[in-house]
Amino acid sequence: MSADAQPPAEAQRQSGSGLAGLLGSVISAGKGILARRRQAAAEAPSGDLLAKCRQLLHHRGEASGLALACEVISDYQALDAANQTLFFEALGTAFDADPEGIIAAANAYQTNRSNEQLTSLGKAIEAPRVKLFRRMNMAPDATSVLVKMRGALLQLLPDRPELKRVDTDLKHQFVSWFNRGFLELRVIDWNSPAAVLERIIQYESVHAIQGWDDLRSRLRENRMCFAFFHPAMPDDPLVFVEVALTSGIPTAIAPLIDKTAEPADRKDLDTVVFYSISNCHPGLAGVSFGNFLIKQVVEEIGKRYPKAKRYVTLSPVPGFCKWLATEHDSPDLDIHELRSLAKVHGTDTTDPRWEAALELCARYLVKERSQDLALDPVARFHLGNGASLHAIHWAADLSDKGLQQSVGMMVNYLYDLDSIEENHDAYFDQSEVAISRAVARLLS
Repeated sequence: MSADAQPPAEAQRQSGSGLAGLLGSVISAGKGILARRRQAAAEAPSGDLLAKCRQLLHHRGEASGLALACEVISDYQALDAANQTLFFEALGTAFDADPEGIIAAANAYQTNRSNEQLTSLGKAIEAPRVKLFRRMNMAPDATSVLVKMRGALLQLLPDRPELKRVDTDLKHQFVSWFNRGFLELRVIDWNSPAAVLERIIQYESVHAIQGWDDLRSRLRENRMCFAFFHPAMPDDPLVFVEVALTSGIPTAIAPLIDKTAEPADRKDLDTVVFYSISNCHPGLAGVSFGNFLIKQVVEEIGKRYPKAKRYVTLSPVPGFCKWLATEHDSPDLDIHELRSLAKVHGTDTTDPRWEAALELCARYLVKERSQDLALDPVARFHLGNGASLHAIHWAADLSDKGLQQSVGMMVNYLYDLDSIEENHDAYFDQSEVAISRAVARLLS
């Protein structure tokens, strides 16, 4: 077979291998250059990470700069938790913007509002750590290291709010680096690389995957998984959605993830159900992928299953019990009793408390707000994407997690393709939530 006739995947693999080899040779040459310079200056290789960071900021040689970036990344990865914190502190102080320089540049621009002065002002405002992040990212696999770095940083913010400025700058870089134009949508199936499948099991954050058999059942007939990938992290998904094709709108999660459930007849499938969306990296919090993912998956499934009548979710209500405990403390509606009621009797109950719980859940999802957006994070995501609140189901998730976070209730959000944009605008412009008649009855 000629090179031109190679399968695309094989050609891409060989191309990637060639680029990796070229990059490796450049790094090797850069290491030699650094070693000779240090020898000429009678310097031992510095063990000071911050000193290397300062050198990297002002370094001009490409090969030696790439080698230095590799050293910085490697040295950062070797830090323990205490030294990581010290490193973040230094990023916030020693690599911060110079206030006096900003004032001087602003005054110069006020006097002479030329493009040159505006450029100088922009450079003065940008903290040196931003340039440092960009230069660190030159090293192979540095993007994933920087994502993990921000994950560690986010854990510190509640107790160390002064580090927020470092997080803001790093997040700003990620918004640019992980632009939608760089993302690749892939179908995850049983033939996907084992490393990718292992990560799907590891990253599933809504309905835990209990090993390989469980994963295989979620990739069987009438079940699909789609994920976004980035070229800098080619085998590490950023976000993925699990999808089921069903007959009618589902009211409980168990039939969708039950390994022993018989698949429905293909001719009866009329509903596309998004039943799990997992963001894979804490360090990418606040960098939105899910809205693009949902819309692109709808388009992709529409090509494969043109007879599908509707697109819905079966979603958790992760904040309901917390809100119920803090905002609606009622002796007539005890959370522990509601959990027991759902677990023991399921939907086969005439106890009036289940109806009262549904009404409160509707109020929580529609009326409770934070900065004019839905208080519940899952509701905020789907309503912000233009979905409508279609139905709330009692005893829909009887797992320990489902009972703990929402006394077992789950929600259908409906993605009506003709109403998505109108719903989206009404939600953000008028703070209105699109709801079905069934939900309206609960609210009244």
